[in-house]
Amino acid sequence: MSDKHVDEISGVPTTGHEWDGIRELDNPMPRWWVWTFYTTIVWALLYAVAYPAWPLLTGSTEGLLGYSSRSEVRSDLAAADNAKSGYMTAIKEKSIDDIIADEDLRTVAVAAGGAAFKMNCVQCHGSGAEGSKGFPNLNDDDWLWGGSADQIQQTVAHGIRFTKDGETRDSIMPPFADVLDGDQISQVSTFVASLSAPVHNASLVEPGKTVFAENCAACHGDNAKGNKEMGAPDLTDAIWLYGSGEDAIAAQVRAPRVGVMPAWDARLGETAVKELAAFVHSLGGGEK
Repeated sequence: MSDKHVDEISGVPTTGHEWDGIRELDNPMPRWWVWTFYTTIVWALLYAVAYPAWPLLTGSTEGLLGYSSRSEVRSDLAAADNAKSGYMTAIKEKSIDDIIADEDLRTVAVAAGGAAFKMNCVQCHGSGAEGSKGFPNLNDDDWLWGGSADQIQQTVAHGIRFTKDGETRDSIMPPFADVLDGDQISQVSTFVASLSAPVHNASLVEPGKTVFAENCAACHGDNAKGNKEMGAPDLTDAIWLYGSGEDAIAAQVRAPRVGVMPAWDARLGETAVKELAAFVHSLGGGEK
């Protein structure tokens, strides 16, 4: 005869444990729970036999099905490379204008160019291509050397003032400290500043306009809109690479600062250069 205590109210035996007069009923587990538990044990054993599961000294058991997640990943990557190879061949063979005109090719080129930009260009132009002092913002529509797709490709491929590349973009603004006196530099700086913002001394604008016409218009144009063939910036759009205002402009007139961009064609190859050009052109400021 069992000596287990039986709860008087429910008639269910207790486990024999007691805490401060409280006893635990020894109710059986629900049948559905018990069978679910047994099923998980069987499932685990079958899984361990069918798939790689048990670690060994130099590897693991292979399982009866011979499945390998590494092989699956390799297969997926191979399939992706195979699907991509056709696009890469087309990008290599077609011109940048043809690539941009083809929606599928443009999508692939822009995606690949964005990845290449993060690896090679963010150090100077920023992660968002917004640029910084001395490094152009690639999101706006202000282009020193032209913003069409083929012009961008030319710039990316051969760089700016990169002496190791014979086709590099090359022009340098001469220093005017020994050409103009102090008053003339103040005048022309005030005139240039007045083209896009109010100035401190408006009386210098007219004489500065004369100085500009005699010394600066040959490169920047009579209307100061710049010349993309020479890399001469537009001086009327309030976009400044080395700072705005009369003082910053005067400093640039006296002793111009010029940047150097490396040529990427030899480093990355023609296909990657096209992809970079497509990406930069897609940022919003690209010209048709």
